[in-house]
Amino acid sequence: MEGRNEKLFARKRSFTFGAYGGIDKFITGNESSCAESVGHSILDILDSPSSEAKPLTSAPSSQKVTELFAIIEKLQGSRLDEQRCEFPPPLKTRLLKIGDGLPLILPPKSGGYWIDPPLDRHVETSPTLSQGGFGLESYDIMERDSEAKVYQEFFRHRYHHSFTACDPSLGPLVLSVCLEEEENRLRVILRMKECSIHGTFSVSLFQQLPTAVELAKMLCSSISVTCFEAVSYLKAPETIMAFDEHRVSQNFKFGVLYQREGQLTEEDILSNTEESEEFLEFLSMLGQTVKLQGFTGFRGGLDVSHGQTGNEAVFTSFHGREIMFHVATKLPFTEGDTQQLQRKRHIGNDIVALVYQEGNTPFISDVIRSHFLHCFIAVRRIKRENEGEGGDGGSFQVSVTAREDVPPFGPPLPTPPIFTEGSVLREFLLTKLINAEISCYKAEKFSRLELRTRSSLLEALRSELSSRSQCMLGELSQPSIPLTEGGRSVPEGGGGFIENFKRAIRVRSHSFDTLGVPKKAGGVAGQRTKDAE
Repeated sequence: MEGRNEKLFARKRSFTFGAYGGIDKFITGNESSCAESVGHSILDILDSPSSEAKPLTSAPSSQKVTELFAIIEKLQGSRLDEQRCEFPPPLKTRLLKIGDGLPLILPPKSGGYWIDPPLDRHVETSPTLSQGGFGLESYDIMERDSEAKVYQEFFRHRYHHSFTACDPSLGPLVLSVCLEEEENRLRVILRMKECSIHGTFSVSLFQQLPTAVELAKMLCSSISVTCFEAVSYLKAPETIMAFDEHRVSQNFKFGVLYQREGQLTEEDILSNTEESEEFLEFLSMLGQTVKLQGFTGFRGGLDVSHGQTGNEAVFTSFHGREIMFHVATKLPFTEGDTQQLQRKRHIGNDIVALVYQEGNTPFISDVIRSHFLHCFIAVRRIKRENEGEGGDGGSFQVSVTAREDVPPFGPPLPTPPIFTEGSVLREFLLTKLINAEISCYKAEKFSRLELRTRSSLLEALRSELSSRSQCMLGELSQPSIPLTEGGRSVPEGGGGFIENFKRAIRVRSHSFDTLGVPKKAGGVAGQRTKDAE
């Protein structure tokens, strides 16, 4: 019977290890020496002293079973620990040994990001290379919507007409037409779900002034409606302008991460609580450190009343725009929270972040887990060969990484990507940050979300203009959408375009469930709240 038990045990033991990629065969009692060597090799892998491994053949059956489950438990525990690692320890050790031979940014193993400058030195084309020069005059800030200001500039203070329609295939349409008599031309804007189209036409092209349908078809040949409704609402210009400029913002918020030597994981980077003099100098170059209590500028979602998001932040004004930086080390630190959710709820909801590096440890493009963060700009202070011992060490190396569906954006990095003047670096970084965010909105996730938001707002605009025009003409006894101007309360079930606009923006905060982002069951850690400011 004992011999039979030993044989069954040997069969079970071999099958278990086979599931983990070991010997996948039945071991009989005659092969006990082979089984013993396998047991020793697994113990060696688990870093257990070989002297403590007792021969399985000389132990009682119950002791063999105990040792078996102990070995399996160690093996399973080791595999789970490996899965928890954000960066495999052997690779981490090799990277730290390489030191300054590494670039500022490394791509993730799974890919999905581009890096500028490219890691392949034989690649001559930079992802953000433009035809412009490398001086300050080439640091142009991109416009998120080139057509957004056209109505305000050319229509708002001139006599013009607006029209609405609902196309069977294209959906809601809002058309605005202005006759510029001094230039003897017609200026037209056609608003559709996907975009707005703007054009001008010389009056001399027509024997008689074209209809609204004809003008619309000149801008988009796919239009199939046969008539438009004229807008007779006195406050239509303000309502239309609110729609046109709903994507225009002069305020931006960016994350700032502090990466010290040897820090390769999200937990390490977000756990920094101290700020070195070098890092503080870099922050002072970006902007001014301000007290949050009672701050009246753009706050970027930070608490300025109760101190729940820290006491200080970095703020600056740049070419008519206000920028708030979510500096990780200035956000609240929570003892015992490895994920530092109080910090990540702000930085994880930014779209672009700066990474300031002290030391030679590279930043991995996807190390910060976030559905929103699409671009990182890494900055490292370096000491060049021509700088003496008494030099101020004011040279900075810069690298950029973004998800692969983010289009290129300027200004281009110089070659080599090194800045020796702080003022030039500041101009470059702030311009690059703004352009990066605007370019990130063209990535798949954001573009799909923006299309839904624009479609909702355009339908609300068309509906309100039509309803209020009918009310103005006496065709409706009461407006179907109650008034909201002047801060007056709206009846239940009402809204108006401005309220619909605010509601659509709030919906954007929770729209990633419909963008293919998996919901995390339970737990606060998986939740995201996008700041609507």
